[in-house]
Amino acid sequence: MNDRLARITLMRVAEPGDAVMGGIVAAHGPEAAVERISRGRPDPELTRWFANLHGSGSPGPQDTCEVEDGPHGIGSRDVREIGSGVYGAGSRDVREAGSGVYGAGSRGAREAGSGVYGAGSRGAREAGSGVYGAGSRDVREIGDGAYSAGSRDVREAGRGVCDTCRARSGADGASGARAGMSGARGARSGVEDVSDDRAGANGVHGECSSVRGFCSRREDVSGAEAGGGGEMSGVRGARSDAADAYGVSSRSRDDHVAAKFARMLASWAARFETADPARDLAEGERCGARLVIPGDSEWPTQLDDLGDRRPYALWLHGEADLRFSCLRSVAVVGSRAATPYGTHVATEFGAGLSERGWTVVSGGAYGIDGAVHRGALACEAPTVAVLACGTDVTYPSAHHDLFAAVRSQGLLVSESPMGVRPTRPRFLIRNRLIAALSRGSLVIEAAVRSGALNTAGHAVSLNRVLAVVPGPVTSETSAGCHRLIRQGKAVCVTSPEEMIELVGVMGDDLAPEQRGPVFPHDLLNSETRRVLEAMPIRIGVGPATIAVTAGVDMETVLSCLGGLAAAGYVERVPKGWRLRSGGPSGG
Repeated sequence: MNDRLARITLMRVAEPGDAVMGGIVAAHGPEAAVERISRGRPDPELTRWFANLHGSGSPGPQDTCEVEDGPHGIGSRDVREIGSGVYGAGSRDVREAGSGVYGAGSRGAREAGSGVYGAGSRGAREAGSGVYGAGSRDVREIGDGAYSAGSRDVREAGRGVCDTCRARSGADGASGARAGMSGARGARSGVEDVSDDRAGANGVHGECSSVRGFCSRREDVSGAEAGGGGEMSGVRGARSDAADAYGVSSRSRDDHVAAKFARMLASWAARFETADPARDLAEGERCGARLVIPGDSEWPTQLDDLGDRRPYALWLHGEADLRFSCLRSVAVVGSRAATPYGTHVATEFGAGLSERGWTVVSGGAYGIDGAVHRGALACEAPTVAVLACGTDVTYPSAHHDLFAAVRSQGLLVSESPMGVRPTRPRFLIRNRLIAALSRGSLVIEAAVRSGALNTAGHAVSLNRVLAVVPGPVTSETSAGCHRLIRQGKAVCVTSPEEMIELVGVMGDDLAPEQRGPVFPHDLLNSETRRVLEAMPIRIGVGPATIAVTAGVDMETVLSCLGGLAAAGYVERVPKGWRLRSGGPSGG
């Protein structure tokens, strides 16, 4: 099977715009895609590709710690200047903390005053007298006291007991210890150590009543008693349960993705049994259609912007060349239930664009589509109709004569094989072709739920120009157009020239600036205009009165009156001068 026949097969096997099949074709080629589908069973390589495409992996459970009387979420970068109380910090630094209980899962706990400190970072340095808990890799140069470490290394510790736990110091320091390491499990950001400092009469008592750590990777849970009666009532870790639950969930997701791909492959294989590419090719040629595939001279390369949703091939029926016609093209779409206003505007745009050498691309439907095609055909210019069915199927049936005219002057385009009937999803899917073939899209009359807005969405996603023609604010069929303008997604245009300015060559296809009508009054100089404005309508007045009213001198009035009389603006009467009835309009 060659590349052409493989693409015809794919047109029968997969739905138009199927991104999964498009991805397989892009990755392995159409012939390899057909060969794998013909096996009828999941391919391990394709299954892994499909799982990666749908992102079967997901991050582990979130870190949560519950300390004493409330849960604390740990994940900020800095906690500074905290007074007395209970603190949970999963950040990089905890600085200048006063007396109290501190839990640090960060890189350092520095310059802490007297009290009890828990550090799950890489180092706890230069701490004064007291009790220290370190869950990091190194604890160095710690003076007199008791030390608890859940890390890999504790060096140069004075005298005391090392463990990951809590410690309690008596009146004269840290005397005696009982060390019990209940477990050391890794933590993502470090080791959680939360303790409670209670100061007695002659010493420092540390007690941590309850610490629960939910960490994604590691966990350090241990207990020890040091000095005059310290105890840890409970440290619980729930990492294993969370990991087991996550593992089961991950496996179930992978199984679900694999089952979904297997069902998709089974549906393709079922269609493959009935596909006959040689027959489809012969049927298309018998109907007068031709097949173009990527790489052909007539293939419009702008369709490559669709990525994995690019059509496998296109059936063309008509006299025009698709690639050449779409070099300068505008897509015009709109409501099927068009008003007389919308039909008139669409016809004018179709004719105006065609007169200026631009091809009109639309969907051949009732309403705006049909009107714009007729406008283009009236100027004997090519027009392209993108169908949601085979090119041999006339839908709607009332457009039989219109499609015949399009074939003689333009093109019928379809990504469906011969004989395929239209469905509602196919109308929406083919809209991406209308948007991709043209330089820009124009929406004329679209309700809020109009399918034309689907084409507008494709145009925006493809970085194409989007324009709309406004309608009456009381018209529901223009509500979608007005919303696109309000959202800033579309540009308001009122003439074909303005649309060409948006999609044409910068500086060459500028629309003419609209100006109002020019009246004879506009051609007069300022002094003559002032004299004319000072003239009475019915009764005549003398030049002196006109000069006072106009605010000019007598000489100027006399010179202006002669010119105005010659031009037919004023006339002389027995009592002086007045405006001439039926004279040139003053605007």
